Amino acid sequence: MILEPSIDKLQTKINSKYTLVTLAAKRARQIQDTKMHQVETPRAATFVGLALEEILEEKLTVDPEYKMINE
Repeated sequence: MILEPSIDKLQTKINSKYTLVTLAAKRARQIQDTKMHQVETPRAATFVGLALEEILEEKLTVDPEYKMINE
């Protein structure tokens, strides 16, 4: 079973795997709560898949100045 979009394609958009996973998880929760996404013709059957498609289509990005702060 091949997962789409591939990690290689996604890493051309967001270089860090940690950031990619964190962003996709947070966005997937938002999609689940609101039932709204930004993909015109989604291929994914899951909320995480939809979030990854948004990242691949550059509808979801990370601010390059973003820094994690431990509280």
